Amino acid sequence: MLTHSYLFIGEDDKGDIMAGKNIVTEVDSLIRPVVDGAGCELYDLVFAKEGANWYLRVFIDKPGGVTIDDCERVSRAVEKELDAKDPIEQSYILEVSSPGLDRPLKKDADFERFKDSMVEVRLYKPRGGRKEFTGRLAGLLDGNVVIIDGSGNELRFPKPDVALCRLAVVF
Repeated sequence: MLTHSYLFIGEDDKGDIMAGKNIVTEVDSLIRPVVDGAGCELYDLVFAKEGANWYLRVFIDKPGGVTIDDCERVSRAVEKELDAKDPIEQSYILEVSSPGLDRPLKKDADFERFKDSMVEVRLYKPRGGRKEFTGRLAGLLDGNVVIIDGSGNELRFPKPDVALCRLAVVF
């Protein structure tokens, strides 16, 4: 079960919060074996309402990266499973994709997996007049996202203060 999934709702959809969380949990349990069977990892799952449409976004990953063929194969398999079990009452659009080069780090395992990678950290509130920091990821230690900045300074950010931590795309 995903523990850090997002559920986005519009102003008029506050009553759908619980239903959306239940859908994410149910869909996760249905499609995780399908995604695993396709040789991929279920990286994240999002059930979101945008305008008049609902979207079920499935983010997959695998060592060496995800190809368009992986996305197509997983999409067809997931669609078949969801059609058979029909866990979502309303109409929705299924999207299967990679989390991308600048993927957000959400699970504790992500912080271990991408240790020593360059990351961008965004805070909810400024620290020293700044909300954005870049550095080499040292890990998730004692509930803190720890990075080493360009000057070699260790910076620690309590995880609840971090709005976003994602891989930095370096060219």
